[in-house]
Order: sequence, then structure tokens, then C-alpha cells
Amino acid sequence: MTRTIAPRARTLVLLLLAATGLLLAGAGPASAHAALTGSDPQQGVVVATAPAQVSLTFSEKVALNDDSLRVLDPHGTRVDAGKPANVSGTTYAVRLRGGLAQGTYTVTYQVVSADSHPVGGAYTFSIGAPSKTSVAVGGQEAGGGTVGVLYGIGRYVSYAGLIVLVGGAAFVLACWQRGAGVRIVQRTVVSGWLALTAATLALLLLRGSYTTSGKLGDVVDMDLLGQVLQTKTGAALVSRLLLLAAAALFVAVLFGAYEKRAEEEKRDLTFGLAIGGVVVAAGLAASWAMAEHASTGLQPGIAMPVDVIHLLAVAAWFGGLATLLIALYRAPAETPVPAAAVHRFSRIAFGSVLALVATGTYQAWRQVGSWSALTGTRYGQLLLVKIGLVLVMIALAWFSRRWTGRLARAADGGALTSARKDAAQEHDRRDTDAGPDTAGVTESSHAAETAQQADTAGAEEADRPKAKQPAGVGGGAAAADPGGSAAGDARRAAQLARQRAAVDAARRKRLRDADPNRFGLRRSVLAEAAVAVVVLAVTTVLTQTEPARTQEEATAATSSSASSSSSAGTVTLDMPFDTGGENGKGVVRLDLDPARVGGNELHVYVERPDGRPFDIPEIKVALTLTSKNIGPLPVAPEHITTGHWAASGVQIPMAGDWKVAVSVRTSDIDEVTVTKNAQIG
Repeated sequence: MTRTIAPRARTLVLLLLAATGLLLAGAGPASAHAALTGSDPQQGVVVATAPAQVSLTFSEKVALNDDSLRVLDPHGTRVDAGKPANVSGTTYAVRLRGGLAQGTYTVTYQVVSADSHPVGGAYTFSIGAPSKTSVAVGGQEAGGGTVGVLYGIGRYVSYAGLIVLVGGAAFVLACWQRGAGVRIVQRTVVSGWLALTAATLALLLLRGSYTTSGKLGDVVDMDLLGQVLQTKTGAALVSRLLLLAAAALFVAVLFGAYEKRAEEEKRDLTFGLAIGGVVVAAGLAASWAMAEHASTGLQPGIAMPVDVIHLLAVAAWFGGLATLLIALYRAPAETPVPAAAVHRFSRIAFGSVLALVATGTYQAWRQVGSWSALTGTRYGQLLLVKIGLVLVMIALAWFSRRWTGRLARAADGGALTSARKDAAQEHDRRDTDAGPDTAGVTESSHAAETAQQADTAGAEEADRPKAKQPAGVGGGAAAADPGGSAAGDARRAAQLARQRAAVDAARRKRLRDADPNRFGLRRSVLAEAAVAVVVLAVTTVLTQTEPARTQEEATAATSSSASSSSSAGTVTLDMPFDTGGENGKGVVRLDLDPARVGGNELHVYVERPDGRPFDIPEIKVALTLTSKNIGPLPVAPEHITTGHWAASGVQIPMAGDWKVAVSVRTSDIDEVTVTKNAQIG
């Protein structure tokens, strides 16, 4: 039975790791956790004179460097002067050079949000009149590419390392202190420490490139590293490395000096290790809380301690689960995980689940904010997936608790049977002392047992293959060299003892693995650990996704800014046309009301050059948002009266600088399309 479950377990783990990789690969670049809610000049506008500066307003505070805000002329040359600065609240500005020529200018920004995620983008405005530009206007992706993928992997490995390190050490200290001397348990906890240390160093090196250029070569740029060390995230990563040095000392004491102490000294040392371990573990968890979601937004003073408790509860449950799983499969036969240790861990896991429910509910309220955001945003949808997976884990944990109870009852029954055997042996000894007849029977029984053991040993010796000896070497030589014969007998006896010990260990392992209660526990714990791998992957993606509450607030601020910027409430475009034929000249006037995201009223008026209404055979309208690759969206207005066409319910899906194209046909063969841009939304 054990031989079949091991390959299945390996296959299951590989499949889950593959699913984890797909989740991380599909995460893409980190979503912006701060959104651009306003700008001056605004996107797509045409200003009469060159402004003195360009200012951007975000939904939350951001971190800047010298190149965070750039303004480029139509040829791609920088025209900003000086360093960007915070002018008020969440508004940041950069000054422009004097004497700027007419044309279209591009504003690019690359900043870091308060919760450590990069935010980038670009837009255009024009001075005097629009012009062609050689600068790509599409929105920039921050935190993407190879560096973004490596950074996401580093975050996952760091979470996994923290969980295995903290949870494994807690399992040993609180549930199975004898496990401190088990090699596979030691390797598990040390592996967690190594993974967390390596991932933290990698994140520190990748951070500069991740938040700026995104180039892999900039990972070794010491200037970027120096800038990172001056940020909140850099300080958190350095603090984590210092705490890992203290964690290394903790692990060394736990697995080194701990086993060599007397029982009374162990009790004092256990108390000291527990206090020190909690302090170090809480510090490691705080290195995440002080630099990510919990450190910004609503109620950070409450959110950061709650986040620390949440991480510690995850580590106690998931990390202890991983250590228990490895011990159930790989612990030596002479030191199996006792039922009492499993029972103690079951109680700790139950407490961890209660802590996770309480802290997770608060975090969900804080990051989501509304029921609609729970299903209408990517963060909310991922959170629902995580909640579902945790519920599956809780169901599997219930099965594990059942197997733990059965294992404990079986262990109690085994102890009772052993006590009965000891009582029976004591009764036989008293019978032996009672009289010669009983003693004779006992002696005969003992002699028979001794003879049987001798026969068995002789049979084993006879079955053992004999080593070839050179000709002429035999019993006579052995007899002539009694010292050599004694040495050979000693070696054979030692070899036989080792073989018997190995056979006995294998027998004990078979008996242990054949226990149906232990076998059931191993399967349920394996399933729990498998789901935990996926939960950790979803959690990693969540930390890189814009919180639902932040997204909704940014959208509301953007809509409010757009509404206040369009005081007239209507966009009017006048476009002269000439189809080339007789009576082919005129003017198209297009009114879009209220020129915002959602439903709009469209009116088209066609006039002759002298201003009289002009009826033409056909007119068509199309809307295109080039920067987002949306459209063309066709609009077919209905003829209302002479020279007047209209369409109601024209849907504009997104705010931006839209290109409005009007196709005018004045005869069967004479047709022309005229275009003009309009800021909508």
C-alpha cells in the first residue's frame, strides 16, 4: 500500500506546483495600487500657451525619483527641468523649459505606490495645435517582463520560506520536542531558513530594476541598490535579513544544544526558545506588514498588527502541516511521530484557523469594502478563490482530526496491551519462584525457546553465502591463528547485528505504515498540504493585485475629475469636407452630449458653405480610442430633418482621447471621411 501511495503523492505535488507556476505566470505585471486621478494640463487638451509645469494627482501618495515624471516634445526630446516634487497632498509636479514650440507633448510617469508596487503610464496634450509625434503614447507597463516574473517568484519563495521556518520550528517546540533530533525535520526547517534568506537577497537586488527600467542588467546596478535602501521596502528587506541572522542562532540552539541538555534544563531552554522564537517570528512577519497593503490605506495602525497575526497563524498551520507531512513519510522507524504530537498540532491548527477567520474577515472588509467589489474586481474574485480553497483545507483538516483521534485511541490501546503483557510476565516470574514444578515447566519452555533461536541462527548462518577462500586456507589455518579467528568472528557478529538491526527497522517501518489510522492521516495531511501550496500561490498574486477598495476609489475620483473638467457638458466638433464632386463642399457639425463614459446623445448637422442646411444621401460616424486599441465603434444616426441626423444611447466604454470619424457621401461616387479628436469622459 505504501509503495503505491508514494508515486501518487509525488505526482500530485508536481501537478500542484505546475498549477502554482501557471497562477504566478498568469499574474502578469503588478497591478497599480495608486491610480492617476487628474492632471494639469489634462489628457488630450489643446492649450493656447505653454504651461510652466505639468502636475499629476494620484489616488494615494507615491514615491518619486529624478526620472519619475518626464515630458517629451514631438521629437522625443525631454523638455522638463529640475526634479519632480510633491506640491500638495497627492499632487506631484515637474517644471517645464521656457519657449516651447507648438505641437503634441507626451507626459510619462513611473512612480511607486505607498504599498511598494510600481505604477507607470503616459498621456499627451498639445500646445497651440496637435501635431505628429515620434513618442509612443500607449500606457507603460511597470513591474513586467522577466524582472517582474522573477520578482513574483521571489515573493512566493519568501512566503514559503517563512511558513516552513516558523511553522516547522513551532511544530518541534510545541508538539514534538524529540523531533529536534530527527535529521529530516532539521533539514526541513533549515531549508525554510535558506529559502527565505535567498529570496530576500534576490528581492533586494531585483527591487531597483522592478520599480524603474525593468531591465535584467540593472539588477547589479549599485546606484539603484543604494536608492532602494533609502525606501520603505528596502528598509523592510534589510530588517528581514538581520532578523534571519537571529533566526539562524535560534535554529542552531534548537537542533544543536537542545538535544544534549538534561530534562530539567530542557524545560528552561524550551521557555527561552519559545519567547525568543515568538519575537523573531513576529519581527519577520512585520517586515511584510510595514511595507505592503497593511501599511497604507484605511486604519494602518490596526491593519499592521492584524497582518502580523494573520501571517503567524498561516505559518503555524501551513508550516506545521508541511513538517508533519514530511515526518509522517520520512521519519526513521525508531522515532515515528507519536499520536500525542499529532493531537497537539491538531489543537494548534484549530486555533490558527480561528485566528485566520478573524483577521481575514477584517482584511477582506478593509481591502474590498463592498459586496459589488467582491465579484466585480479582480482582487475580489481572487479573494473568493482563496476563501474557497481555505474552506477545502478546513474540510480536509476535519478528516485529519478524525484520523488523529483514532490514532490516539489506538496508541492508548497499544499501551494498555503492553501493560497487560508486563503483568503477565510478572505473573510467570512469581510462578517460577513458587515451586520446582512450575520452575521446571518454565525452564523447559525457556530451553525450548533457546533451542529454537539457535536453530534459527544456524539456519541463517547456513543460508548466508560463503566467501571464496584461497586453496589451502581452511579450518586448519583458523585453528593455527586463534587471534585472527576471534577477530573474524567479531566482524561477522557485528555484521550480523547490523543486518538484524536493519531487518528489525524495516519490519517496524512496515508495521507502522500498515497501520490504517496512520495511513489515513498521511493521505489527509498530504491533501491539506497540496491545497496549501495553491492557497499560497493565490495569496502571492493577491499581494500584487490592486485592492478592490482602492480601485473603486480611484475610479470614482477619475470620474469626478472628468465631470468637473467638462463644464459645458457637450463636445462640439466642426469639420469642413470636400468630396470633390459638384456641390461636394460643406461643413459637418457634431454634438456629443454629455461626452462622458456611458450613454450619450449624438447630433450631426450638415451645412453648405453659405450656412444653409444640406441634405446628403448618407452619413456615418465611427469612434476609436487608439491608445487602448478600442474601436472603431460604428454609429448609424437617423435622419431627423433637412441637414440633421441624430442617435441616442451612444455608448462610450472608457474615458480618453477619442478619434471621431465622419463619412460623408454627397452622390453615388463622391464620398470623403473627415476626422477630429475629442476628449471624452
